[in-house]
Parts: sequence; structure tokens; C-alpha cells
Amino acid sequence: MLSYVYDSGLAEVDELAAQAMRLVQPVNGLDPTTFTSVAVMEREVLGFARELLHGADDVLGSVTSGGTESCLLAVKTARDVWRAAGGTGRARMVAPVTVHAAFQKAAHYFDVELELISVHPETGVVDAAPIVDRLGPDVALVVVSAPGYPLAALDPVEEVAAACAAEGIACHVDACIGGWILPFWRAADGSPLPLWDFRVPGVTSISADLHKFGYAPKGASVLLQRGRDRQRMQYFATTGWPGYPVVNPTMLGSKSAGALAASWAIVQALGARGFAELAESCRRATRALADIVGDIDGLRIVGDPVGPLLAVATDESVPAERRVDPHHWADRAGHRGWHLQLQPGLVQPDGTRLPHTTHLTITPVTEERVDELEAALRASADEVRGVPRVDPAAVLGALPPGLAEGLAGGQAAGQLDAESAWGVLQAIGLAGASEDTSGARLPDDLAPFLALIEALPRPLTERLLIELLARIVEPTES
Repeated sequence: MLSYVYDSGLAEVDELAAQAMRLVQPVNGLDPTTFTSVAVMEREVLGFARELLHGADDVLGSVTSGGTESCLLAVKTARDVWRAAGGTGRARMVAPVTVHAAFQKAAHYFDVELELISVHPETGVVDAAPIVDRLGPDVALVVVSAPGYPLAALDPVEEVAAACAAEGIACHVDACIGGWILPFWRAADGSPLPLWDFRVPGVTSISADLHKFGYAPKGASVLLQRGRDRQRMQYFATTGWPGYPVVNPTMLGSKSAGALAASWAIVQALGARGFAELAESCRRATRALADIVGDIDGLRIVGDPVGPLLAVATDESVPAERRVDPHHWADRAGHRGWHLQLQPGLVQPDGTRLPHTTHLTITPVTEERVDELEAALRASADEVRGVPRVDPAAVLGALPPGLAEGLAGGQAAGQLDAESAWGVLQAIGLAGASEDTSGARLPDDLAPFLALIEALPRPLTERLLIELLARIVEPTES
């Protein structure tokens, strides 16, 4: 698995986490005044994270259920601080187009307008200037990434945060994937990375996921905020009902203490030295894989990746017969037992297009499997070299008569109730197999599916994806 799973490769760490979770199985993380161990563990995890990210005593935070919750709370806090300072109307949030989709969810949930800034289509790097140009009194938050998940680019945190500070605007660094490993990372030439953490004065908050390169079980993340008064705006409290007083620092009420306990145990066991050793393993494996992919005729690494992530695209500089489509390549690797993550192309707000890519996340366990992985990647590329990418028009053309025209013409997603959306999924081959037509399924090869996602209007693909995922987990007919 080169996505979703963050494996330290240390069986003793996994067992330690499991033991910690078992010990707190009956504990409710809702009330640290009753379950005082929750307060101790959270305080110590946050203290370690604060030191790791160079925060002073005024940097405070919470352990959350994952990166999405951390991002949601960062936006909610920024919106409420903006309102308390006199902001009226609808708040605005500015971020590169590569910012995690959790911020689109936050904008939707909290009625914040999200303005996305285009990045360089070949490198994934965003310039600070167009972000700074969008600043104004209605901006409650600017978000930059360290690094961005899709293309592994480190955003210009120092320049953006300085401009935000000058305007009195909050700046959040989404380090959900990088926060527990970039502190130990070096650039390819051995030089230190540009500053991106609380050493940058204008940074007001940082999210960093413990269940990524903190190697904790899902879901666990930290959200750190600069300033006690700011961090308190994150909370919800009410005594306006006849039950117990409710005070929640995060979005959940009752919650397991399992992931927190596992995170605490792992931090105690590994310490900074242990995390640094695991980061070095990731760095070696990432460098090796970058060299391997760079040596495969027809593929290229996108930009200058920062951290243990790679985005792989077609090398358009070679003749067509030598090019390798990254989605065909990922499908073939999948048949060999290696899960690579397909990412669709995207038309940016400025009209430029980001290429469709395949994403690889490298973890410490990858290093011992590099030789096997190299063989699979090279053989997969050889199988599909010269095979053109799936033509979205051809995918649409293979659909039943009339359906393709309706979909490509922008059939309103709002017109699709559950049964209508299910009918479309059946027509494009995403219904269950013939012996089980009650549920949805993904095709064996995802390249045509991703091409369809790129070809159809966004509201429609999003509606169909909702139906697909919902059908996968629906109980079957008895």
C-alpha cells in the first residue's frame, strides 16, 4: 500500500499501540475531569508536538479524530475570530488549488467562501504573489500546505504568512501529512527546508496527523493554535439544557481514548530520536524510488517533491510510442499486488490544466521492499508503454445511446435521486457483478473510471461518487 497506510515497520510499536488501546477501552474521552488520564496523555502529546513544531508557550491545542477534524476546527476558529473582530457577511478563505479537500468540506460546513489559487501546472508550486493579491478585510483565513498531498509541493509559507501578519489575517499551515516527518527532513542536496512551522511569526495554526507519520492507529491528529484566546474560540460550550454541562474542544462529544492512548505510548517509546530514524528510512526509500521512476522511460516525477511523497506523470518530452500513462501503469502495478493511488487531472481557475498523476506515499516499511517494488514498477511500465491514456470521449461513447449525451451535456446532478443515480452507475458498469446486482463495485482497472471523472461535470461526478460509496456499504436485500 503506497497510500492510506503509514507503517513504521516496527512490530513492537504496533503491539504497544494495541496494548494502550485495550487499556483505555472503557474510557470516554468526552470528560477529562472524570477520566484524568485523558488529560495527562493529551497534555503530553501536545507538549511533544509543540516542541517538534517550534511553538512557544503560547501555542496550545487539541488532539482530534484526524486531519479532517483538525482542518475543520482551524477554519471554524478563524471564522469565529474574524466575526468577533467585527467581520460581517460571508468570510472568505484563500488557498492553493492543491490544498486538501478537507478545506472544501470546511467551507461547505461553515458557509465560508473558498477562493482557490492556481499552481504551476508542471511543478505544483504556488507563487505567493497571487495569494497575497487576494487578501482583504473579508479574508478570515489563508491556508498553505507543508507539503500539499497531491503533488508534494511545499508552499511558500514564510512569504504568505508575513503578508497575512501585516494584514492581521490568520494563516494556517496544513501539515497533516508532513508535520511529524518534515522536522527531520532534508532537501535532496542535504540542505534544510525553508521554514514552515511556528518559527514563522505569521503562522497562527498548524494541523499534523498522528496517524500518518506519527504511526498511530486512526484516527488521531493534533491542531495547534498560537494564542490562548484564539485557541479558546475553537471550543463549544453550553449549559442551556437540563443535563450535564457540555464543553467540547473538538467536534465530537463522546469519543474513544484509544487512538490518543496509542499516540501517547508511541511518542513515549520513540521520542524525537526514534521519529528521526524512521524519517531517515523514508528519505532513503523516497530518494531510491524517485531515481527508479526517473529512470523509467516515459514517466516523470512532478516538480521537486518535499517529504515522502511522489506524484508521477507521463513524460511528454519523449515520443508517443515511449510514453507511459500513469493510470495504466498504476492499474498494472495493482494487478501485481501493489496499490498506487490514481489522481485525476484538473482544470485550474486560471484555465491551465494539472496533469493526471499517480501518487505514492513512502513509509519506513517501504525501504525493505524497494527491490520488489522496482521490479513491479518497471514491468508494469513495459506492459503499457505506448498505450495512450484513456480517451474520455471514448468512455462516454461506449455508454448506452442517449445517456452519454445527457451526462456530457451537464445533466443536472440535482435531478438525480438515489434510484436515478444508481441507474447511471449500472449503465457505466459500476453495479454489482451479475450474481450480485444489489451493491456497487469498482472496476478492476481504474483508468477508465478516472477518465470518466475528468470528462463529466464536477457536480455530476460528485453526485455519482456519493451514490457509489453509499451503495457499497448498504445492506443487501434479504
